[in-house]
Amino acid sequence: MGRAKTIARRTFLIGSAAISGGVAFGIYKVKTPHENPLASGLGKGEATFNPFVKITPEKITLITPHADIGQGVVHMQAALIAEELDVEFGQFDTDFGVPDPAYWNTALAAEAVPFAAFDEGFGARSMRNVMGGVAKLLGIMGTGGSSSVPDQYEKLRTAGAVARETLKLAASQQSGVPVGDLKTANGAVQLPDGTTLAYTDLAEAAGGLNPVSDVTLRDASTWRLIGKPMAREDIPAKTTGTQTYGIDLKIDGMVYASTRVNPRRAVMNSYDANGADTMPGVSSIVPVTNGVAVVANSTWRAMNAANQIEFDWASAPYPAEQDGHWAEVAASFTEERLDKEWRTEGDVDAGLDGAELIEAEYRAGYVAHQPLEPLNAIVRADENGAEVWTGHQLPRFLQQKVAAVVGCEPDDVVYHNQYSGGSFGHRLEFDNITLAAEIAVQMRGTPVKLTLSREEDFVTDYARQIGMSRSKGAVKDGKVDSWNLDIATVSAARSQSGRMGVPVPGPDTQIAAGAWAMPYAIPNLRVRAYAVPELAPTSSWRSVGASTAGFFAESFLDELIHAAGADQVEERLRLCSNDIHRKVLEAAAEMSNWGSEMGPNQGRGVALVESFGVPVAEVVEVINTGAGIKIDRVYVAADVGRVIDPVNFENLVQGGVVWALGHAINSEITYSDGMAEQTNYHASEGMRMYQTPEIIVKGLENADKIRGIGEPPVPAAPPALANAIFAATGQRIREMPFNKHIDFV
Repeated sequence: MGRAKTIARRTFLIGSAAISGGVAFGIYKVKTPHENPLASGLGKGEATFNPFVKITPEKITLITPHADIGQGVVHMQAALIAEELDVEFGQFDTDFGVPDPAYWNTALAAEAVPFAAFDEGFGARSMRNVMGGVAKLLGIMGTGGSSSVPDQYEKLRTAGAVARETLKLAASQQSGVPVGDLKTANGAVQLPDGTTLAYTDLAEAAGGLNPVSDVTLRDASTWRLIGKPMAREDIPAKTTGTQTYGIDLKIDGMVYASTRVNPRRAVMNSYDANGADTMPGVSSIVPVTNGVAVVANSTWRAMNAANQIEFDWASAPYPAEQDGHWAEVAASFTEERLDKEWRTEGDVDAGLDGAELIEAEYRAGYVAHQPLEPLNAIVRADENGAEVWTGHQLPRFLQQKVAAVVGCEPDDVVYHNQYSGGSFGHRLEFDNITLAAEIAVQMRGTPVKLTLSREEDFVTDYARQIGMSRSKGAVKDGKVDSWNLDIATVSAARSQSGRMGVPVPGPDTQIAAGAWAMPYAIPNLRVRAYAVPELAPTSSWRSVGASTAGFFAESFLDELIHAAGADQVEERLRLCSNDIHRKVLEAAAEMSNWGSEMGPNQGRGVALVESFGVPVAEVVEVINTGAGIKIDRVYVAADVGRVIDPVNFENLVQGGVVWALGHAINSEITYSDGMAEQTNYHASEGMRMYQTPEIIVKGLENADKIRGIGEPPVPAAPPALANAIFAATGQRIREMPFNKHIDFV
């Protein structure tokens, strides 16, 4: 039992020196490892070596704490551990684990610093270290910002190696064979005589050892999994409809609920149940923040009853009509609303003075997240705390939110993360969970399953930011010479962080993301970001600021290059100041056979946008059919430093392109009478299958740092499409969604 106490006190040995920042916080404090949450409650014969690996006599469990919202991150995390642990898919279980500071996100803070991703200067590195130190000390655990791979790439491999070497040490002590003569494969230690000792059989012996922390990660030339095509183990279940998502869960004694809250984001003045309380299966109607919840014996009955209720909603705290939103954005290009001048090179005013100006205004409206699985949550509250079942990207913040409703400490909220049927940033919000908690505290001891109707999910969504750009540019001697790019959007970061109670210090790095750090050495260039006062509340949407700013920048650059009479790829390559970006653009051009002749009524467009440190170049080919634009092919090249799984990489890129193109051509949220007008997919279609192009993908590995690919394919697709439409038709599309101005087939 003495050894068990020692194990319980063991702390996280992985990556303890990965974050410096000791000057700001004290070297000891920052480097002090978090305790291993798996160490408490170990049974007889069970072993854990770090927060990511647990082995019992029955099975091997790998902890994959990043939320899986369809991007395959459970698969990715498991592969990184398995590569070094020498286990194969099918030999282990995975588990999301518990919310704990030990799972802090090493990479999440990097996007918040006001430096370009490829800036390795002293100031940039120091700021990243400081922010990383803050993230570790606070134990910030989250999935987002395409940070899962950069966060876990070395951390999980090291976790697997620590477990492997400790198991080898246990086998050495048990067999008498020196550790150096032992090998591992297929979840077992191999002795020179061919004898194998299964990891599960070594669990008890290994559990009594101090983990071997001095490990060497294997060279890439020896990898079995990383970089090789892999079959994700969740795909068979998802393709056969047998995958369990949060919406599928049932808990004994559970009741069902549906809510109606003010779609104008204000209070509820009053309501008239209008017979809803006596409808079949309805047990009660209870108050929740800004609305009511119907509790019934099925979700369908709860939703039907909620639709029967008549409400008197208070007015919206933002303009009631969409024109008022656009007017506020247009009025924001002022000195008072300047958030930051992100880039100044040369003398822009002198470069534009007296030149023949090219000017344009671009717009991007609100869009919804609209994942296939509507928001849901199960919450059971009692006098001691609460238990929650749902998919979410910020588990520890979730605990805080629920604790505030229930009236307990965050550690008294037990959270079970689930697979999510999509998110795109939707599951960074908490309303569905806090509403479920509000219902649960009114019927303590009873599990409450809240499911939002599709309509409620749409009208209460925190949409992508609305924004606008104004550009003035000039060309000289057949080259792009001067450009002033002003971008004004509401700050999704401040809107979202305000609801979390976390202030955003300094400028919002996302307003002009995808534009201010563009890799072009234009002689005279200025990029300014303007913060529009909050209108309808907004939130992170797949690729966040780059989804709008990338469209603004690469579309207008196309206009400048056209005015110069230059080739769109050649001029971009001439301007490109970073070799990594240049190779990405060259790859996309080569893939698409850029410069080759196209048939009549056809056109190609190109765009290069960096987001989350990943440069992505896309070439879109379209055909003007007479009845509308057909998107024929898309070629994509991206550099993430290291492709973990080529199959999943390709799927994520293709999915990102479909997502981006669908929203660019078809989707928008508009407001009337203070409420979102689009309430279901019929009014915000995304991309139809018949509209989906062939998408050809190439992953490059020239960059030094490892990056994620979940979001970066999105920003380059809309401008590449807009530029292709111009090439085919001569018509400039300067506003998303494009179907306001041109038809698609």
